[in-house]
Amino acid sequence: MADYQADAIDRVIKNAVGVMENSKLQILEILDAARNELKTLNNELQQVVKETAETVEKVDQLEINYRRSRIRLTEVSRDFVRYKEEDIKQAYEKATQLQLDLLIFREKEMYLKARRDELQKRARNVEQSVERAETVSSQMGVVLEYLSGELGQVSRILESAKNRQMIGLKIILAQEEERKRISREIHDGPAQLLANLVLRTEIVERMLAKQEFKMVQDEIIDLKSQVRSSLEEMRKVIFNLRPMALDDLGLIPTLRKYVHDFEEKTKIRTTFETRGKEHRMSSPMEAAVFRLVQEALTNAAKHAFPTYVGVDITYQAQMVKIVVQDNGLGFKVDQLEKKTKEHTHFGLIGMRERVELLEGRMEIESTANLGTKVIIHIPTNAEKRKEYQDG
Repeated sequence: MADYQADAIDRVIKNAVGVMENSKLQILEILDAARNELKTLNNELQQVVKETAETVEKVDQLEINYRRSRIRLTEVSRDFVRYKEEDIKQAYEKATQLQLDLLIFREKEMYLKARRDELQKRARNVEQSVERAETVSSQMGVVLEYLSGELGQVSRILESAKNRQMIGLKIILAQEEERKRISREIHDGPAQLLANLVLRTEIVERMLAKQEFKMVQDEIIDLKSQVRSSLEEMRKVIFNLRPMALDDLGLIPTLRKYVHDFEEKTKIRTTFETRGKEHRMSSPMEAAVFRLVQEALTNAAKHAFPTYVGVDITYQAQMVKIVVQDNGLGFKVDQLEKKTKEHTHFGLIGMRERVELLEGRMEIESTANLGTKVIIHIPTNAEKRKEYQDG
């Protein structure tokens, strides 16, 4: 029975592979045609742009010459003593010819600009079609790689899917735990302080009714201090949810502040270094990088018990390199996969999933009792090829 099911699955996969291969060939033909059309459009557009620039320059020169000819015509028409009738006739004919040329070239300029705009629009549309076709072709290639493998790989794929499902469940659980933590922070911090403020304001009201102004003044000073404290607590909660400085100041200043706060909170000596020319990335990309560093530091503090953690970010031409290194307990890297199957150590596995979504790669170097080094490479142009949605 099992062999029959395997054969049936094998036939289904082979049929699917055949259909996908035929579809991929058709997409490649469409892609090739679209690329040829785009090349033709770009060549024509380049020619039109060049001709437009030349025409605009010609129109400008004709306008100057036409104005001069009008001045010349006025001059010879007024001075009958110096200029003969033939001079007036020549000046008039020259001005008329220049006016006619100017009208013709203005019409040509309008036509060329309209043609240029039309070609640019068509080129953009075709370019988008090429990108979509390339994406679909790439996706189909990935699917074909899966389907073209041996049937024995199906069980491994299913096992991988199961692991991914467990990772997803762990991520959901982590999100719920984060919500509980934030709820407790708000309840134990700002909420308690605000409740106390309400009580104190009621006391102030009673003091005002009794006209005990000196006590009211002292109470208001104390209230002001408590309001500041509540505001600081709320700012901490808001920063943990979504650092507003990330949008206002950018990734590096926000990380610098986070690392400083991390050091104060955990009492772990923490350094932060940057290399290369810093540049802003898209908001989702900066948020993703921030969360990766945050997760790496949290993992180090929670599992490695280090006395030192270093964060190093290097900006390269089309890549951002993140290195988080600690001197903590460390572990055997070859056991990471085993820990995944045992549903433990999901911090690093979850980070790897995030990095893969960003089309990057993550390397882990660790030795027992000698610390851990997490190296992450993320292409800064990844969001142009594949939109990343930060959960």
